[in-house]
Amino acid sequence: MLVYPSSMAVSTRTLQFVSEALRAHQAKIGTRWRRLPCGRQALLVLAHLRKGETYRDLAAGFGIGVTTAYRYLREGLKVLAALAPSLSEAIEKARTKAYVTLDGTLLRIDRVGMASGHDRPYFSGKHKCHGVNVQVIADPVGRLIWASPAVPGARHDARAATEHAIPAALEAADIQAYADTAYYGLGPAIRVPYRRSCYDRASGRFVSRPLSAGQKAVNRSHAALRAPGERANAELKNWRVLRKIRSSPAHASVLVNAVQALIIHEL
Repeated sequence: MLVYPSSMAVSTRTLQFVSEALRAHQAKIGTRWRRLPCGRQALLVLAHLRKGETYRDLAAGFGIGVTTAYRYLREGLKVLAALAPSLSEAIEKARTKAYVTLDGTLLRIDRVGMASGHDRPYFSGKHKCHGVNVQVIADPVGRLIWASPAVPGARHDARAATEHAIPAALEAADIQAYADTAYYGLGPAIRVPYRRSCYDRASGRFVSRPLSAGQKAVNRSHAALRAPGERANAELKNWRVLRKIRSSPAHASVLVNAVQALIIHEL
């Protein structure tokens, strides 16, 4: 196997951050010797997250076995995931903002059992692919505040947000959030644009009605406030390991939390 020099867009400060976290973890568990020092193990973890390098390629590049590379990666990911903020910590940070944006994003996966319909919970009818749903809270300029644990991709955004207790937390903290129409009906803390369809009590059905000029103006202003939140979604997927998760969907939350800890550290 050939080995070649490469680079990635990660700062030295981030490498030092991961190295110190691993060094503290190894001191806590009493590790005496490792095939790779903390700095090299941190580089291994960052290469996997940022560039999506496979275990085999990383093992060859760092001169270790595939099993050792897998073990070091799993350890590093768990250490970083433990540094990710909780929802309560994110709410405290959101209190300092004028408002926040709430949006859901789908992270694609390719390792899911197809037999006996086990893939159904992960298939997104909107995106026509398998994936996991992650709820993202961002500040007014699009900086990430919090990313939720991953849930199966067939889950609707409103249901996923409710399962994570996001609407209740926002309302209790008196924080205003702007979101799209998928979050309609989740309470006064989450403001959504006007919809063309509405529930007609007389017929018991949803009917479509044209929006007034004032409602269209409100929707345009709402979209302008909500648009920067897409930056947080893009920042998550800028780490290539999240563009298509090739490990078990059960490990998706660990990957999301690890990347979230790195993004928040870089802000």
